[in-house]
Amino acid sequence: MKVVIVESPAKAKTINKYLGKDYEVLASFGHVRDLPAKDGSVRPDEDFAMSWEVDSAARKRISDIANALKGADELILATDPDREGEAISWHLLDVLKQKKAIRKDTPVKRVMFNAITKDAVTEAMANPRDIDEPLVDAYLARRALDYLVGFTLSPILWRKLPGSRSAGRVQSVTLRLVCDREAEIERFKPEEYWSVGARFNQKGKSFEARLFSVDGKKTDKLSIKNEAEATALRKIIEAGNFNVSNVEKKPTRRNPYAPFTTSSLQQDASSRLGLSPSRTMQIAQRLYEDGLITYMRTDAVQMSPEGIDQARRAIAKEFGADYLPEKARIYQTKAKNAQEAHEAIRPTDMFKHPDTMRNSDPDQARLYGLIWRRTLASQMKSAEIERTTADIAVNVPGRDIELRAVGSVVTFPGFLALYGVEAKSTDADEDDEDSRELPPLAIGDKPALEEALIEQHFTQPPPRYTEASLIKKMEEIGIGRPSTYSATLATLKDRDYVRLDKRALVPEDRGRIVTAFLESFFRRYVEYGFTAGLEEQLDQISAGELDYKQVLREFWQDFSNHIAEIKDLRVSEVLDALNDLLTDHIFPPRADGSDPRRCPNCGTGQLSLKLGKFGAFIGCSNYPECKYTMQLSDAATGNAETAGAGDGVLGADPESGEEVFLKSGRFGPYVQLGDGKDAKRSSLPKGWAQEAMTLDKALQLLSLPREVGLHPETGLPISAGIGRYGPFVLHDGKYANLSDVEEVFTVGLNRAVDALAQKAANGGSRGGRATPAAIKTFEHDDGPITVRAGRYGPYVNQGKINATIPKDIKPEDVTLDQAVQWIAARAAQTGGKARKAPARKATTKKAATKKKAAEKAN
Repeated sequence: MKVVIVESPAKAKTINKYLGKDYEVLASFGHVRDLPAKDGSVRPDEDFAMSWEVDSAARKRISDIANALKGADELILATDPDREGEAISWHLLDVLKQKKAIRKDTPVKRVMFNAITKDAVTEAMANPRDIDEPLVDAYLARRALDYLVGFTLSPILWRKLPGSRSAGRVQSVTLRLVCDREAEIERFKPEEYWSVGARFNQKGKSFEARLFSVDGKKTDKLSIKNEAEATALRKIIEAGNFNVSNVEKKPTRRNPYAPFTTSSLQQDASSRLGLSPSRTMQIAQRLYEDGLITYMRTDAVQMSPEGIDQARRAIAKEFGADYLPEKARIYQTKAKNAQEAHEAIRPTDMFKHPDTMRNSDPDQARLYGLIWRRTLASQMKSAEIERTTADIAVNVPGRDIELRAVGSVVTFPGFLALYGVEAKSTDADEDDEDSRELPPLAIGDKPALEEALIEQHFTQPPPRYTEASLIKKMEEIGIGRPSTYSATLATLKDRDYVRLDKRALVPEDRGRIVTAFLESFFRRYVEYGFTAGLEEQLDQISAGELDYKQVLREFWQDFSNHIAEIKDLRVSEVLDALNDLLTDHIFPPRADGSDPRRCPNCGTGQLSLKLGKFGAFIGCSNYPECKYTMQLSDAATGNAETAGAGDGVLGADPESGEEVFLKSGRFGPYVQLGDGKDAKRSSLPKGWAQEAMTLDKALQLLSLPREVGLHPETGLPISAGIGRYGPFVLHDGKYANLSDVEEVFTVGLNRAVDALAQKAANGGSRGGRATPAAIKTFEHDDGPITVRAGRYGPYVNQGKINATIPKDIKPEDVTLDQAVQWIAARAAQTGGKARKAPARKATTKKAATKKKAAEKAN
């Protein structure tokens, strides 16, 4: 019996079909050990010795593998064909050796297959090799670098920038890209310009031409600066006669795109299918494990000879010989050291048409179709296009004005018949001239003027990055690798450093402050060139050209020295640097030209960035005399005059006569009754917009908590209010949630008593909810697994372990393999232990005395 180890159960199931009864295929569920998230896991003083920890969930899997090896003739490590896959095999082998689970005479082989097909698996088994040590060294270097940067830099962030999260080697540089683009947008000053042209008619067909030259001088986009110039040119055109002075027809070719890499797949899936990079990789993983596509983490664009041959035969079948070039197209990878998968992403069977996927998961079918079309298109003939340029002279005495019309006709679609070119992202005023078709024109023709055209425009700032365009930029400058792109972006969103706004990445204030801090005090380590250079060194390690320990020594010597210099940095120095670097963002110019840093409350203080327990805010330099504060978001949008103390008066309280204010504080908008330190305040609940606040609504909030009535059984009061966890009713120290905020003001005694009773019946846990009914149930060796819809979203459950289902997967679509993976991952995070009830607090001496006195009184 031969034992084969792969990463996932789905992959194991597929491979098991190909290998037969002489093989036992087991899944490791990814990595079986990792660096513990604590100090000392990487020790530079011990020449970068690393401590690895096997998580509790992995212990059982390793035990299963060890048991299988007792009677095995051979161990075959068949993890993924890249750096991470090599590392998983290395970890497994090292752990099994430590457990003495492998006999000295048991052969250990490493095999790789780029696709999970019978031919690929059979060929891999026939050509085993040893573990690639340089590839493992590159993995160790990357893990050590990421650990050292994260665990050294993050504590400094926490101390110097309260409210900040951690910093990472690649994430910080990627965040800087997003923040730099935002700063570019803020600094951008629109420039006015005008377009001038005309609409003509030639033999019943309209076409447009644009101004090309004036008095012998060629014009460009910004040549016409104002309406007066544009109007004068329009009058000249309207007064002229026209003739075609030159016609040029030029045949051109448009070549197909290369097959997909990880980066280009994520970009096209985003622009054409609307899929996020993480969702794209999740679907691609399933397609790979089902044997439908080759390995999906690669930056290689070349295809195997077998793949090319199959693609060419599929093209001949689908489109005919006319669409097949005489010779196969060979693409070369531009990356200096492409990911170790060695082949582009392609279908394993080119004859499997996307139409056969109609009964599959819709997103899987769409992504497979995209990969299929791109792969076949890459081997098709070029599109043939005839581009026509016609110059039209405007005959006006004393002036030399020329217009130009450009159009094109596709004479042979070639690859465009299968994989059309994406629409260009341009301003509304910039037509794609190549998409227009001109009527037949010849020198001497005199087209009739239909209308002279002028239009005002303004230059546009550079667009914000989308996830796809940011990945493209990361690839261009050499930051990260295919396997890290989507994870890096997910980390930035999870840490609230960036947010998605209509697919655009917008840096949050927290992210901008972290970037400004790192640029001020760790500039070298967030420079694009430095990070790209480090990636090149890691690639050289994987190629066996560099010693990974030497790379770590050189990095750590400079980095640790810099940390020592920064460690004693005063907070005032940090604030001065951030104020300077973020001035354009937090103190934009005011419309009236006054000092944007002047305090609008006291009039004499200077506004400055401040750091509090929960993060950064804007405050006055005259504190504590002036307690003006403002959120960064208000500062960035120029709302300084209406933020903070004295935002606005909603009216007067009819009972007390005191004014009711609407204010913006560090923790969001709130209402306040009267002035002074002891004035009553109430935050606006979720869903209540600041601009929709009225005096009545403010008084309602300020009246809380309100008494609903006396409980019929205990005679004790029931009150209603809004707390940290939303609207509630309270009786004798026990809370019950209400359905929405509005109910706080209307809830009656019967409804309140019923809510409290339901809470008690459900065990008194927060939220008062019983375990939801199972949507699906799976039988499993370790106990049944159920799919349920919980209060905070759908989840899977096994025993006392709950694992959240990803947002993009419907509960009813969950498979057993997915559920097992999520349960295993969750068990690894929690240590696989049941959640215990909180320990009973020890009785204090004071409480014991009080209890004894109460018992005596009774």
